[in-house]
Formats: sequence, structure tokens, C-alpha cells
Amino acid sequence: MFKKILYPTDFSEIAQAAIKYIEQLKSAGASEVVVLHAIDSRSLDLLVYNPAVSMEFEKTLREDAQNKMSSVRSHLEGMGFVVSTGIKVGIPSRVILDAEKQEDLSLIVLGSHGKSNIREMLLGSVSEEVIRSAQKPVLVIKR
Repeated sequence: MFKKILYPTDFSEIAQAAIKYIEQLKSAGASEVVVLHAIDSRSLDLLVYNPAVSMEFEKTLREDAQNKMSSVRSHLEGMGFVVSTGIKVGIPSRVILDAEKQEDLSLIVLGSHGKSNIREMLLGSVSEEVIRSAQKPVLVIKR
């Protein structure tokens, strides 16, 4: 039923909890996981006055995400999933919805709130935007 899962992650505690649900979906036929991390371009835009600082900050964020992604990938591959990964710069909800359009997905699994709880309450959370706009089913893991 759920062959290919999109797992957007910000590596927060609730995003890590979502992995347990992905593992349980293996018995429902899930065989592939696309792990996606979005570097929020709005945080980089704040540094636009100094492009060198902005580029260095993005490089640091990308390297950190790659290290964390490697651990997630190893864990899911150890469970028997075929795993692909991606790190994109953009507005997280848009990055997720673009990936949904590009991949032949069965399901999106994501945490209800990520690292930026306060900002998301003011701007509208990533998970809410994905729920509203996604064409595929969305499994939201609550705290």
C-alpha cells in the first residue's frame, strides 16, 4: 500500500520520532524512503548583506545536515529500506511540496512541529502547509 515514503526532517526530536512510524510501515509494504532536509532560505536571507558570510553559513548548515542525514540513512538501510537523500535550500513547505511532485510517492511522514516552534506559530507551520497543499496522504507525528 505505501511503497515510497517522503520523510522531510529538520532532525528535531519529533522528526526523529517519525522514524519509528516509518519502520512500522515496512510491514505495510513500504520499501523506499526519500529523506529530505530543507535549509530555510529565510535564515540565509538575513545574511544577504554579506554574501561571503551567507555562503559560509549555508556550507556549515549543509555539512551538519549531511552528517545527520548519513546516520538516518544508515539506520533506515539497516531496516531494509532503499534510501535516497536530498538537501535543498528554500522555504521548507515548498521544498517538501516540490519533492512530492517530483517523486512517485505513496505517503509523506513528518513531525507536527520542528525546531522553530515560535516562528512557525507566527508564520504558519510547515506541517500545516503540507497538510493543506499535499496531493498525497500525510502522516503527521504529534509530540
